[in-house]
Amino acid sequence: MNKELEKKVADAIRDPKNIGEMPDADAVGTVGNSECGEMLRMWVKYKEQDGEKIIDKASFQSFGCETAIAVASLATELIKGKTANEAIELKPEELSGELGPLPPMKIHCAELVQGALRSALSPQNKENKKESLAEPDHELSPTLKDSLNEGQSQSEDSSLKIKFLDE
Repeated sequence: MNKELEKKVADAIRDPKNIGEMPDADAVGTVGNSECGEMLRMWVKYKEQDGEKIIDKASFQSFGCETAIAVASLATELIKGKTANEAIELKPEELSGELGPLPPMKIHCAELVQGALRSALSPQNKENKKESLAEPDHELSPTLKDSLNEGQSQSEDSSLKIKFLDE
């Protein structure tokens, strides 16, 4: 990765936007990439505007590299105000926004974000979302935060702590 892209990614993940679960989401999509072990979950909330349903807000959780986190953060901002169809049509290079073109070895990061977005916005997801959340037939999978906090004892502070390592 070139130095300019590394700086843009570092800036984007220093203060990621829209990270975390959205309990009142209208749609949720999750994808994983078995080749690199990354996973991304995206939540979307709609609002009515001028008789049209548009994306009001989006959030994400990621178990992935810095580039995937940076692209997801940028994408959640980019899709605000768009319809589901407009957001689904966004290409990976558009989702990476101000990061610019990604090198071939990092394109999968934007494709991961695109996959989670499409999973959340797919028509069958919209139809089944409310029913499946109303009365789940099974226990919900733990969130990334749950998994990270699992090892803490009861006496420790249960808030999530993230430490960025120096390279």
